Amino acid sequence: MKAIITPFKINGTITVPTSKSAMQRACAAALLKGGETHLYNYGISNDDKAALDIIQKLGAEAEYADDKIIIRCNGIQPTSDTIDCGESGLSIRMFSSIAALSDKPLSIIGSGSLITRPQSFFNEVLPQLGVKVKSNNGFLPLSIQGPLHPKNIKVDGSLSSQFLTGLLFTYSAADANDVTITVKNLNSKPYIDLTLKVMEQFGLKTPVNKNYEEFYFPVKSAARPETENFTYEVEGDWSGAAFLLVAGAVAGHIVVKGLDIFSAQADKAVLQALMQAEVIMCVEEKQIEISSAKLKAFHFNATDCPDLFPPLVALAAYCEGISVIEGVNRLTHKESNRALTLQKEFKKLGITIKLQEDLMIIEGGSVKAATVHSHHDHRIAMACAVAALKANGKVIIEHAEAVNKSYPQFWEHLQKLNAQVSLDHN
Repeated sequence: MKAIITPFKINGTITVPTSKSAMQRACAAALLKGGETHLYNYGISNDDKAALDIIQKLGAEAEYADDKIIIRCNGIQPTSDTIDCGESGLSIRMFSSIAALSDKPLSIIGSGSLITRPQSFFNEVLPQLGVKVKSNNGFLPLSIQGPLHPKNIKVDGSLSSQFLTGLLFTYSAADANDVTITVKNLNSKPYIDLTLKVMEQFGLKTPVNKNYEEFYFPVKSAARPETENFTYEVEGDWSGAAFLLVAGAVAGHIVVKGLDIFSAQADKAVLQALMQAEVIMCVEEKQIEISSAKLKAFHFNATDCPDLFPPLVALAAYCEGISVIEGVNRLTHKESNRALTLQKEFKKLGITIKLQEDLMIIEGGSVKAATVHSHHDHRIAMACAVAALKANGKVIIEHAEAVNKSYPQFWEHLQKLNAQVSLDHN
């Protein structure tokens, strides 16, 4: 599918989609909590659907009822010998450890870019916990057989905090007692905050966080959660909202609703970058109002929130001067190598991006009409779309359906904001 965007001033009010980071964690928590969970404001992205499918393969039942999903579970009891994570990096890294709680041999598979993303963490860590593991030289498919037994362990958090998220959920479910997960080089600490927050909200046994270097599960902690009905509302998505907020800053006047300004989501930090760029913005508890203005170059560290690179590149394209974003090393193992992909596609749009060690340097200027490619990466598609809103002519985005991974309503939402977007399904 192609998206054709004709520059036009946007305006209106939009409610952000559900956070897939929170949704997938809620699915894991519902699986491990047991009993019945009523999940409101559930997500509909491909990654959300993958997480729901996985917990059903691991023994949960999921029923759509009106405006909620009812999840019922009585322990991890796999109903299939294959777990398909789709293209979800969080699902593969979180549910592989959780699945290892079972003593049943399981095959973990995925598709698309997930096949090329390294999973050697499991080969190195899970055998130390009593799990048999076999992989394709550190890549999918992954074969595992538990049961996993919590022990004191040291792990490297430099590639992704998502592996640690999986272990935290797993240790909790296994009722870890007087054991510590020691972590070095942990990146994306806010995502661990989100994990711990969801665990606590669901009443799961939650470790003591010792400065993100040790996560200690004490001998005596909160009792195992009871299995009565539990209601949970998934929060709105700051990752998707970042594109909407940048769109308002670049090309119009919009109101964005559905965000929790007290959220633990890492991408809430987009507000800091917008303030640096001197965007006209009014942040309230239930909404954010934002308008286009003359934008100033900014310097932002995205090491702990690497998903902000694409929307911030679109923002930097319209800032006067040279903007700098730190944390490029976090971009290699995403849906595409986002540093190189952003550099290549924004060059077509007339924007020069230089990569210097861990820095991305963006020269603001005039965005030109062009045909660009998403590289099957949802955030690249959305970044190019936002940049196109104030280009000097039409921008065509090839493989625009990539947005379905995280934000399937994206094109519809842009149209609701009066953006001139047409979709070619041929």
